[in-house]
Amino acid sequence: MSTQTHTPGRRAPHMPSDVTPTLSAFERFATSAARFASRPWFFAVCLLLVVVWAPSYFVVGSMDTWQLIINTITTIVTFLLVALLQNTQTRADKATQDKLNALAQGMSAMMAHLADIHDRQEINNDVAELRDAVGLEDSESA
Repeated sequence: MSTQTHTPGRRAPHMPSDVTPTLSAFERFATSAARFASRPWFFAVCLLLVVVWAPSYFVVGSMDTWQLIINTITTIVTFLLVALLQNTQTRADKATQDKLNALAQGMSAMMAHLADIHDRQEINNDVAELRDAVGLEDSESA
C-alpha cells in the first residue's frame, strides 16, 4: 500500500506495483526472440550462414543472384530483429522509468514528512521541486 500525494490536477506517477505481470503474445515472442538473438551461438549460426553462402557462388553461377540471396536474407532478418528488439527495449525503458518515478515519489513523501516534523520551509521547496521533476516525466516523451 502506498500513500501518494501529488499536485492537484497532475496525474499520479505509474508505480511499479501497479504493473500487471501479463504480457501479450507478441511481447512474449519479442522477449524470447531477444533472448535467442543475444546468445553467442546465434552469432555463430549467422557466421556459419555467411561461410556456407560464400562458396555457393559456384552452385548459383550468377554474381547478381548470389548477392541477391545474401542481401535478401540479411535484410529480412535485420528488419524483423530491429522490430522485436525495439519492443523489448521500449518495455525495459518504461519499467526503468516507473522504478525511478516510484523512488522519487517515495523520497518526496519522506521529505514532506521530515519538513512537517521539523517545520523546515527549504525542505518543502525541495519536495515541490522533486514532485515537479517527477511530473515532467508523465507528460514528456522521448
